[in-house]
Amino acid sequence: MMDEGGIGKRFWIKFRNDTAFALYTPFFLCLASGHLLPQTFRNCISQDIHFLKAFAQAYEMAEECADDDEDKTAIRSLRKRVLDKLKAHHTLVREWGFELPDESVPYSGTIKYTDFLLAAASGRVEGEKVPGKIATPFERTKIAAYTLAAMAPCFRLYSYISTEIQALLDPNDTNHIYKKWIDTFSSPNFEASALQIEEMLDKLSISLTGEELEVIEKLYHQAMKLEVDFFNTQPISQQTVVPLARMHDLAEHHLTIFCDFDLTCTAVDSSAMLAEIAIITAPKADSDVSETQLVRMSSADLRNTWGALSTQYTEEFEHCIDSIMNIKTGEKFDYEGLHKALEQVAEFEKRANRRVVESGVLKGLYLEDIKRAGQRLILQDGCTGFFQKILKNDTLDTDVHVLSYCWCGDLIRSAFSSGDRDELKVHSNELTYKEFVTTGDIVKKVESPMEKLQGFNDILNNCNSKGKQLTVYIGGAVGDLLCLLQADVGIVIGYSPSLRRLGYHFGVSFVPLFSGLVKKQREVVEDGSCNWKGLSGILYTVSSWAEIHAFILGS
Repeated sequence: MMDEGGIGKRFWIKFRNDTAFALYTPFFLCLASGHLLPQTFRNCISQDIHFLKAFAQAYEMAEECADDDEDKTAIRSLRKRVLDKLKAHHTLVREWGFELPDESVPYSGTIKYTDFLLAAASGRVEGEKVPGKIATPFERTKIAAYTLAAMAPCFRLYSYISTEIQALLDPNDTNHIYKKWIDTFSSPNFEASALQIEEMLDKLSISLTGEELEVIEKLYHQAMKLEVDFFNTQPISQQTVVPLARMHDLAEHHLTIFCDFDLTCTAVDSSAMLAEIAIITAPKADSDVSETQLVRMSSADLRNTWGALSTQYTEEFEHCIDSIMNIKTGEKFDYEGLHKALEQVAEFEKRANRRVVESGVLKGLYLEDIKRAGQRLILQDGCTGFFQKILKNDTLDTDVHVLSYCWCGDLIRSAFSSGDRDELKVHSNELTYKEFVTTGDIVKKVESPMEKLQGFNDILNNCNSKGKQLTVYIGGAVGDLLCLLQADVGIVIGYSPSLRRLGYHFGVSFVPLFSGLVKKQREVVEDGSCNWKGLSGILYTVSSWAEIHAFILGS
């Protein structure tokens, strides 16, 4: 394991979402399935020669820059390991069961990375003012650190991806033609190589300034992006299940994407945000209220009331889920049983909303304050980028709809009001206003799993597209279950224990998305087709929006 305090570890964690754009490439998906065309594989690994030569040259330059004899010895050892691999590369490839082509011309992605690496090793770093002759030992050590930063993510990415694929393989399957390649890069020996580079990077970076560490971070991230780009640009001449938007004939299919808002797009629940607005803008207990203002509770009373409502909601929700779990079910997927059981959740949600209205806690909020809060709302990492890219793509026949329990559609619309994101169609409850000030009432449109499902179906029924519908639903709460299951592709983001409990109880299978796609890729080769179909009882799980982006749109 990497030292948790080292910058190699920190940068890997910080930029780990980028790895999804490599893992979910057609290249690695086909490789994991065991059905990547051998010629495609040979062409890719033929590029290793160019990478290894660049690594060896960069290590030589880093060794010259290192000031400490111990550091020089360690870097020399790393270089020797690369040279040994370079000499044994043809033999290793034969052990994998393949023959390399007689000649290997570097791909554009290879050239971009190797040029970048050797530039860093020469001290030619964007934003850095390095003199023509690097004179002082400190300056030379800094360049050695820059070199290692440009190399570390390459090794770590190979280790990570091969380990992820290895976890999906059947240990008894001897027919997977890429198993030896996977074994090589998921081995303890290769992990040790990746770790040794990271430890060397940590050591060389100890004395660097804050600005220089920022340069190290930029180099690390750029190296990661170039490595991801290398795999994304591998030429694939076979049918693949990714990216979803490109897999289907766009002349025949209309892609509709649905998603929840609270804790799917956001890091905090919108009700908590509205509560905070109400408390902050509420009058103090001893302040005078003008005749034109709505009578409101003091901030202290509001905080106490919100706390009581929140506690009651949590306790009754848990009781509701426990009650459903007492319903006897079979082992098979039972959508009808789940639908009926969720009627208890629907009744609970409606009671809770009535209590909120009766309490008056939503009274007296200014529309301007709500919109401002929405505009400042920080969405989940990668969420904004996904929606921006999908809405800017004129070649995709795609609609995006937000289906939410949120009490205030204005808050959602404000959160998505930047740039092209205002093209998202919002379906939620709405607060009522009198002269731009909330009255405390809610126009209730989406209060239950059934009303979400009704909205989902109404949208599809009213769609003007002549092509076949392909639907994706992204959510993570109990209220999303019916829509998740009805969609052709249901994606669960995050981890909701209540959603999992109910799902398992009614026979729903939760499958990590990458694992599910590997299985789908096998179906494409073995059965000649891959059909996404709702009510399969399978939901796909992800931990980030990067996975969703990579699956649907690619890099």
